Amino acid sequence: MIIKKIGCLIVIGFIMMSCTGRVEFTEAFKNESSGKYQFNEDELILVYYENDKLLMNWKEGVFAPVVTDTNEIFVADMYKKLRFVKHPKTNKRYLSIVSEEDPSNITYDYLKVPDSYKTPSTHLEEGNYEAALAGYLKIKEKDSTSSYIRERDFNSKGYSYIRKKEYDKAISVFKINIKLHPNSANVYDSLAEAYLRSGDSLNAYTNYKEAYSRNSDNKRALNYINTYKPKDSIQ
Repeated sequence: MIIKKIGCLIVIGFIMMSCTGRVEFTEAFKNESSGKYQFNEDELILVYYENDKLLMNWKEGVFAPVVTDTNEIFVADMYKKLRFVKHPKTNKRYLSIVSEEDPSNITYDYLKVPDSYKTPSTHLEEGNYEAALAGYLKIKEKDSTSSYIRERDFNSKGYSYIRKKEYDKAISVFKINIKLHPNSANVYDSLAEAYLRSGDSLNAYTNYKEAYSRNSDNKRALNYINTYKPKDSIQ
């Protein structure tokens, strides 16, 4: 890791030394290049300008990439050189990764999306649960093991709402978790607890039954089922 960072600093130094003077951006270029670029299904790269200085916001960090040309930048945080390009057929704009082996090769890596575009995580934070679920389901369709749809992360978020007594939010998050992980016993147990804390005994009972049907070792679920409706047979 240390060697990699030293190498990166050397590259940055070389690039900065090779740059001649300050790059001045035209207003047209700033308008065309500013905006949101889709790094992946749940992360965005934000490009903007302050006092004619190009800045980027990525992974909750703001930094100024090294401008090597009016159309190219070196991003140390990514260990990549990027180029602003427009697709010749669709006219959509992208950030293209400049290949070290063939710098002339144009790829279309990070699509520029409308300013109104929101990631599933943004929808989740804003309480747009249907839109968040739709986005997460698309991620799951592409990669069912994606780190963006981990069961434990949604579970942790739901319980953070429970601790703040925001039970409706917890219930909504746990419902998303069930849609993403329908075969998990734990997601039903968590939803049952959120319902119970909110005072909804019936839905707590229904979800504890689901949890117990998937994990017969869940004594808490069994105790609640027997307490809530003792005469009901456990499936």
